[in-house]
Amino acid sequence: MDFFVEGEWFPAAIDVTYQVRSGEVLAIVGESGSGKTQSSMSLIGLLPQNGRATGSARLAGRELIGLNHKQLSKVRGKDVAVIFQEPMTALNPVYTVGFQIVETLRVHFEIGPKAARERVVELLRLVDLPNPEQAVDKYPHQLSGGQRQRAMIAQALACDPKMLIADEPTTALDVTVQAEILKLLRDLRTRIDSGIILITHDMGVVADLADRVLVMKSGRVVEAGDVDAIFNRPQHPYTRQLLEAVPHLGAATFGQAGVVVGSAPEGAATSATTAVPLTKPAGTRADGSVDNAFEAKDLVLEYPSRGRMPAFRAIDGVDLTIGRGEVVGLVGESGSGKTTVGRAAVGLLPVAGGSLKINGVELAGIGAKALREVRQDVAIVFQDPGSSLNPRLPIGESIGEPLKLHKAAGGSALNAKVEELLDQVHLPRGMRNRYPHELSGGQRQRVGIARALALSPRLLVADEPTSALDVSVQARVLDLFQDLQREYGFACLFISHDLAVVEILASRIAVMHKGRLVEVGPRDQILRSPQQDYTRRLLAAVPVPNPAEQRVRRETRDRLLEEQLVRSGAHAPAADRSDVERTENGFAADAGARDAARQADA
Repeated sequence: MDFFVEGEWFPAAIDVTYQVRSGEVLAIVGESGSGKTQSSMSLIGLLPQNGRATGSARLAGRELIGLNHKQLSKVRGKDVAVIFQEPMTALNPVYTVGFQIVETLRVHFEIGPKAARERVVELLRLVDLPNPEQAVDKYPHQLSGGQRQRAMIAQALACDPKMLIADEPTTALDVTVQAEILKLLRDLRTRIDSGIILITHDMGVVADLADRVLVMKSGRVVEAGDVDAIFNRPQHPYTRQLLEAVPHLGAATFGQAGVVVGSAPEGAATSATTAVPLTKPAGTRADGSVDNAFEAKDLVLEYPSRGRMPAFRAIDGVDLTIGRGEVVGLVGESGSGKTTVGRAAVGLLPVAGGSLKINGVELAGIGAKALREVRQDVAIVFQDPGSSLNPRLPIGESIGEPLKLHKAAGGSALNAKVEELLDQVHLPRGMRNRYPHELSGGQRQRVGIARALALSPRLLVADEPTSALDVSVQARVLDLFQDLQREYGFACLFISHDLAVVEILASRIAVMHKGRLVEVGPRDQILRSPQQDYTRRLLAAVPVPNPAEQRVRRETRDRLLEEQLVRSGAHAPAADRSDVERTENGFAADAGARDAARQADA
């Protein structure tokens, strides 16, 4: 497979050879740019216009390479279906979920509207979507992330395809929803007996789902084998490097009451990223009181009313402190209120009740001028640097913008500071004139970190800063984050659904559920002996890069969920408990719908 760029053909995948059997899951893993996605998309002619595929790809004896557009249209959806990484962009926002699945059916089969709708309801029930009779008439934005992914899987299964291509199907999902999607895919491969190509950088997902693994680097297959051999007896240096870069929950905290966590043999290598929490002792004043960078007492945060929708209380009665130089991990499911707390910390959401002090300044009722001064000492690193950076500004200007806005530097001093920040995040100074689209995901995240550190903040809010990065890039960004925290000594509220990353970085962990803190404590206590059932279920949902251990964790999670059902007397399927219905009110109402859909948890 090649791409034509500036008058030359550049190879993107070279001599890639594999086969997928019915009912088998083949995982293709590797760094971004290794060719894993494009080599799979080439099977059904989904390459960009400047791409070409050569060689042979046969599906049930039929050659796919060389088919024209009309011939490929009959294959796509019917014989080969794709589950894309981001369903919100893959699904059409102006049509209902049911209409889009009906369209797939009627393109390939002679079927009437009534029969097609019945088939759609059947498919939505197959993927455990709550209330399929109502969900069929909902638009994508009215569903949660997990529900949208289920709807996309239903669309992919509509024509009973011989092969499914799942391209990073769980990357953007929190751990509990991810666990359910993986369980769904495990069940489906036995129900429909299709071959599945799983494209992912999450080795925990590979350990949970795959039968065989293909490791790619720079467009070539460097190693292939069954999942046990790849994880336990890797042969190629790159495979070993890839596995060592994966954060492993429990690598620094062996054992856990009620939940099996990563238990590596003593002296074994755990990760390329050292599992040592980033922390400095909280600052103390002369009178012995603690000097906190972040202090919330009985904090209440609300999203204002919109139209006929009343105001929604997203955070209710939260007490949390972060001392000077301390890193606190904030974890929980989507809709639990993690990001809402982070937004309030940087003044993007007003305090509706209680108290929130940032570096000793009360934000409740604060004026615009005073808030501007507070923001000089607090910064945020966003989840997606590609959308948070101005695409029209070179990265040098983006990094220097906070300095200019707060009149902290100008002229030659500003240029020198920008170059210093580029050095600190290990980017060449020559990149300052490049635009965000010219950088890789890891490089853009480094730019986001450099911009956040421009004013030397005393508090940094990191909102899922590594969730979209592949494991090797993630390891480098985490190492960089550790180095910078030690150098600058900033306090950090680290928001993440990846508990393995939080374990590496945080000295304390706070667990959120439905807008409330259910448990706060030292890292080892939360991971080794959690006190709350919700925390135990959250930990049990985290996949680990060890096939044997992951099987035990999966059984443990199923047992915990069954015990919860017995205690609550509920009989709803797991999808009803862990997925929520998104209403037209958007994010604010999402958490409210989660409350209604999860009464079995109470």
